[in-house]
Amino acid sequence: MKNILLLEDLPEIRSWLKVLINQVFPDSQIHEAARVHDALALVTAVKFQLALVDLGLPDGSGVDVVAALREAQSECQSVVVTIHDDDDHLFPALQAGAFGYLLKEQARELIAEQLKRMSQGEPPLSPSIARRVISHFAAQTRPQERPQNMPHVALTDRENEVLLRVAKGYTLPEIGVQLNLSRHTIADYVKQIYRKLNVSSRAEAALEAQRLGLFRRS
Repeated sequence: MKNILLLEDLPEIRSWLKVLINQVFPDSQIHEAARVHDALALVTAVKFQLALVDLGLPDGSGVDVVAALREAQSECQSVVVTIHDDDDHLFPALQAGAFGYLLKEQARELIAEQLKRMSQGEPPLSPSIARRVISHFAAQTRPQERPQNMPHVALTDRENEVLLRVAKGYTLPEIGVQLNLSRHTIADYVKQIYRKLNVSSRAEAALEAQRLGLFRRS
């Protein structure tokens, strides 16, 4: 049984998200909240495996719930589902620990497909959001210096190839075709890369790719 937190204040949107969740995760228990306060109370009472979180709520921002889940339940994957596609909403959510970021304007079938791919290790990102993230980090031509206490992590040539493509927004099947490897092999590489770099999202992986200078080599 998968416990899923659904934080959404508009009843009509919450209704179709519930239908979608039941389609993608039929063996799940949905815990609904319409306010940040109620969601935070649930975080202290229920062990969640997945959270779908809106950002603009009557009593605050869903970012606070994403951060609370990351602090209290590190295994829970938080996915933002919102109308906001600007940097002021996107990057604070990712920095707080969001595993994915989906726009409500997308077709529901596409949202469902992206949520299904989470089981393969793919962060669900709307296409326009993926492009925004990659453009943001690719534009930073000067590699950021690592803190002195952060050890250098060596990746293999194959891992660098996979990381660069993840950072550019390609899906695991697309990377598999490009490198002539199975999707499951690529998923294993991604898990290994994330573990080595101590990252948990595509946005963080893109930052690491930029730090390693992979964009300049491609």
